[in-house]
This record gives sequence, C-alpha cells and structure tokens, in this order.
Amino acid sequence: MSEFKGFTQNDFDIFNIPGLEDRMEKLRENISPKLEAIATELAPDVTAMTGDEMFVHVARHARRKTNPPNDTWAAIASNKRGYKKLPHFQIGLWGTHVFIWFAVIYESPIKEDYAKKLLRDKEEVLSLVPENFVWSIDHTKPEAINHSEVSNEKFIKMLERLEQVKKAELLCGLNIYRDDDRLKDPDQFLQLCRDTFQTLEPLYRYAK
Repeated sequence: MSEFKGFTQNDFDIFNIPGLEDRMEKLRENISPKLEAIATELAPDVTAMTGDEMFVHVARHARRKTNPPNDTWAAIASNKRGYKKLPHFQIGLWGTHVFIWFAVIYESPIKEDYAKKLLRDKEEVLSLVPENFVWSIDHTKPEAINHSEVSNEKFIKMLERLEQVKKAELLCGLNIYRDDDRLKDPDQFLQLCRDTFQTLEPLYRYAK
C-alpha cells in the first residue's frame, strides 16, 4: 500500500495562502509528505527503467526569505546529494495543476552537449513524444508549450536556446489540471507517473 492517498483541492489552495511562513508551514505539513511518498514509491521503478540508482529530493525552498513559493516538487535523480546539475524526473504542483516532468535545468553542465544530441536526432526525438505532452523552457513559470504545436523549427529554436543561453532549460512531460479525477486516485496517479516516465526515458538516455 502506498502512503500517498491522492491530492485534494485543499492542496492546490495552499498556494493562495499569503506570506512565506504561513504558506511554507502548510506546504511542509500537507504537500511535501505527499510528494516524498510519491517519489519514494516511484524511485525503484525509475532505477529499473534507467539502470541508474535513483534518489529522492524534496524541494525545501530554503533560499526564500520573503516571497512564498508558487509551486513545489520532488525530484528523482541519480545522486544522493543533489539533483539540479543532473538530468532528473520531477513530480510537483502549481495552484492550477500537477506536473510530471523530465528536466534538464539551468544548473546542468551537460546542457550544451545535450542540446547538440537532440538537434542531431530532432525528428526522432519529436516522434517519441505523445501529442498530449507539453514542453517547458523555464521551470519557474507555469506556462507550457503543447507538443502538438512544436514544429521542427520551434524545436530547433528551443534547443539552440538551451545550448547558448545560460538560464535556458528544457523540460518535457504532462500537466494534469487540479479537477482531474486521476489526482484523487493514488494507484491511478502513480501508474500515470510510471507510464509518463517510461515515455520520457529516451530523453534521459540522450543525457547519459
């Protein structure tokens, strides 16, 4: 039995609480344990899938001094000590939706090489991603780009940006809106995460 019991509307409403301390208290009480339970459940699957031993990291938002976080997440990565420099998988929430991502974020030293590899195989990469998936070029913003709208040219621009711009990022996965019934059902949601990560596994392989 998973410790994760599903998301509620109250989880999403936490992002409306004003003030850093009050919002952080509720995040730590309600959402961080759920994300940790989800990631802990999924880490062995991701280990088996990738062949790399995976570890769970729950966002602590420790650097924040005034502004409360508008999203939070857990990451699954192949290092016990950190995840930001590594290609990794994420599950997290904004006030509007849950996201399930594969991510190469701006701290990653592999960004340039990774962009070159994806540029080289761009047609194959685009064909691997299902129509209902989305892309992001900035994990700090909730907006995403529908895969169905990513043309060859648009993808080339995203990858050139990843290669050349210091703060550039590339994330791919699913957004599930807060009223989606799958979020209430722990087994269904965990299986959705597994399926999503399995679909995204080739993007991870490109990063190795």
